[in-house]
Order: sequence, then structure tokens, then C-alpha cells
Amino acid sequence: MILRAFLLVLIAAAASGVVQAQQYRWVDQNGKTQFSDSPPPPGAKDVRRTNITTAKPAPAQQPFEVARLQKDFPVTLYTSPPCKEGCELARGALNKRGVPFKEVQVFDPDTNEELKRVSGALEVPTLLVGRSVQRGFEQGAFDALLDSAGYPKAGILPPLTQAAPSPPEGYVPAAARDAGQSAAQPVKPDVQPKAGPYDSSGVSGPPPKPGQYDPSGLTGPPPKPGKYGLPAETK
Repeated sequence: MILRAFLLVLIAAAASGVVQAQQYRWVDQNGKTQFSDSPPPPGAKDVRRTNITTAKPAPAQQPFEVARLQKDFPVTLYTSPPCKEGCELARGALNKRGVPFKEVQVFDPDTNEELKRVSGALEVPTLLVGRSVQRGFEQGAFDALLDSAGYPKAGILPPLTQAAPSPPEGYVPAAARDAGQSAAQPVKPDVQPKAGPYDSSGVSGPPPKPGQYDPSGLTGPPPKPGKYGLPAETK
């Protein structure tokens, strides 16, 4: 009965997150008082033992507002195993902002059909916030979608470290191509610089006109006899 009661106390303490540790106090051979969590050495004097109760730190909880947003406007990121650059940028943007999200890999007819149903196309990455959709990664569009749902701005929530999932079981790209099945196509992220005042690609105009140093096409009277021209007639 005593053993059973002791076990029940231990179980209750573990369930409540409470940890008990023993602390020793003694006087060493030099007359100094020592403290430790291990038994004192032989010859210690005035040994005293006490139990110290400490509580385990509670796991970090999500803010109530974020939990409510997850329920009303869940965030889902659709990717595919072949998608690298764009999907990594999309995943990194969500992690940096600290927004919890679910990642769905599109690789078979069922996931293709799901992506087509929610977004109307087979393109990855695709971000779904509630019922709002963004196809392809574009930082401004991602932020606007999350802002409209009410998620905290970047820098307010601690960043996440959600990694890319492993390729799903049964994923065989070659078999899908051989069978002629349509698959989600990676969309190149919109991170290329646009044409500016120093981008001369595609600029055309008239050919340069003859100028001071371009004598082609110039005509004039023949040189007159002179000191440095044609030799003068001799009489």
C-alpha cells in the first residue's frame, strides 16, 4: 500500500509538470559549509538533506489571436517534389513571418485534383489563405494575402523552422510522365528586375548620320594646286 501511494504521488507530480530534487548541505574538513545535489563525501559533518520542488517550464503556446486565425483562415502551401526555387522561397517567407501553415505536396491524381479545385490551375507554389489564392511566389502578394486575413506583420511572431517534407511514398516522376498524366508545374518566382532607364534591350532607332569624323559619302571640289596639293605647272 505504501509503495502504491508513493507511485501515485510520482505519477501525479509528472503529470503536473512538477519535478522534485534533493539538495545536500554539509560542513567539510576545513569548516566551510557546502551545498550540492549529490551526497557529500565521507567525513562530512552536519549533513542535512532537503527536497526542492521545481516546476517544468510550460511549453510555448501560440497567441490566442493566431489560434483563432488558424481556425478561420487556415494557411495551406501547395508544393511539389520537383519544385525547388519558388517553393523554397514561399516556405521561407511563411517561416520568416512566423505564420503556421500546412504543406501539401502535389504529386498524384488526387492531389492534382485538390489543387485544381482550390486554385483553378495546376501551378506550384500556390498559397491558400482561407479561400483566397495566390499562384506562384511573389512576396508582396503573399504579404497582402496574410494581411487581409489579419495575421501579424513580419517581425511580431517568432520565426518558424518548418522544413521541406520528404518526397511522398509512391512518388515516381518518370511513371507519371510516361502515363501522360498532367502534373502541377512549378512557376518561376517573380524576382527578376524589370527594364529601367539603363536597359537598352529592344531599343531601335535610325542609323547614325555621318558626322565630323565620318567622311563617308562626303563630296566636294577637287583640291586646287598648291603647296601641299597638286604640283603647279612649270613654265
